[in-house]
Amino acid sequence: MSAAPYIHLDLPGATAQSPALFLFHGTGGDEHQFTDLAAELLPGARRIAPRGDVSEGGAARYFRRLAEGRYDMADLKRGTDKMGQFVNERLGASRPALVAGLGYSNGANILASVLFARPALFDRAVLMHPLIPFTPPDQTGLAGRRILITAGRRDPICPAPASQALADWFSAQGAEVSLVWHEGGHEIRREELLAARDFLAAP
Repeated sequence: MSAAPYIHLDLPGATAQSPALFLFHGTGGDEHQFTDLAAELLPGARRIAPRGDVSEGGAARYFRRLAEGRYDMADLKRGTDKMGQFVNERLGASRPALVAGLGYSNGANILASVLFARPALFDRAVLMHPLIPFTPPDQTGLAGRRILITAGRRDPICPAPASQALADWFSAQGAEVSLVWHEGGHEIRREELLAARDFLAAP
């Protein structure tokens, strides 16, 4: 049995060597939130979607927070370690040519935190409306990794300056970063989904 169990979906790809796409839901979502969408964004990919193991008033999350924008840093580390182990175990010994992650809001935050700690797990990552309210330590292992951040210029939960600061930080680590804005708030809009599709499908 896995030492890092999550309730999760693991939907097979078209072939044994299909890309693997890990999906991380937002607060209050679950493992089903992005599975249908992912089939459109990266057709034929294996889709792995863990459900957050923390409850905030009945809403599933991947780590605890003390208030809006204030994280329980000890629990973030716990969740990051656990998720990194989960991803590694799901990949197993036969890693496909492309391993990607897509997360929204709290899911983007745990995906980003795993990238900070274990960047070799993912080749590409789509971070939709992430909020990282601290400066991570430098991570040279991110050099050459491809990162897409999508954000709303009027997002009340993830302020635009924080999104820009995260993109700048990834760039400073040597990652290949794209930052796509829409003019709205915390909602997911069509233009960012189109950007995610193109990003994931690029050679």
